[in-house]
Amino acid sequence: MEPSTSSYKIILGSSSVARRKILSEMGYEFTKMSADIDEKSIRKETPEELVMALAEAKANAIISKLQTNSNQERVDEPMILIAADTVVVYDGVVREKPSSKEEARQFLKDYSGGHAATVSSVLVTNLKTGFRKGEWDRVEIYFNEIPDEIIEKLVDEGVTLNVAGGLLIEHPSILPFVREVVGTTDSVMGLPKAVTEKLLKEAM
Repeated sequence: MEPSTSSYKIILGSSSVARRKILSEMGYEFTKMSADIDEKSIRKETPEELVMALAEAKANAIISKLQTNSNQERVDEPMILIAADTVVVYDGVVREKPSSKEEARQFLKDYSGGHAATVSSVLVTNLKTGFRKGEWDRVEIYFNEIPDEIIEKLVDEGVTLNVAGGLLIEHPSILPFVREVVGTTDSVMGLPKAVTEKLLKEAM
């Protein structure tokens, strides 16, 4: 970790366990806050525009919370906020978290022997200077046939309900059926490390 980051308080604007894990792996200490926005009310033409708009909305909601909760002293601290969003694109259609086990099952059946992509955004805001910049990253994922019993096991576990498109490539049950990943696993999990690192450096 660069020494220059130590003077900054970093806030991860996400309740995602995977994003917390990735940011910790990158060597950063941070606190977390969730945005609690109605994601379904935000729609855009392309997945790239959508994930950027959702990250913006999350960042704005968290900044509002901070301004409400905070005394002046905390606002004057050098603070960096990281907001992020991920969607899955299958057959040209954007998929967010499955709304039911039935939908999660159908999503996984679609991926079996097929191909999907993830589009992830990262938006970094320096709360002291007002600097804000975001970027998106796309990863293509190709699957071998996924046996029905594996799909049922994942659906029963309930883990697929918490991730965009019900897509988990790092899960030990699904990993053997991932044929090829064009891009990075951290991006699929919701926080592309290279993009995050680059934006943090620019914000500081």
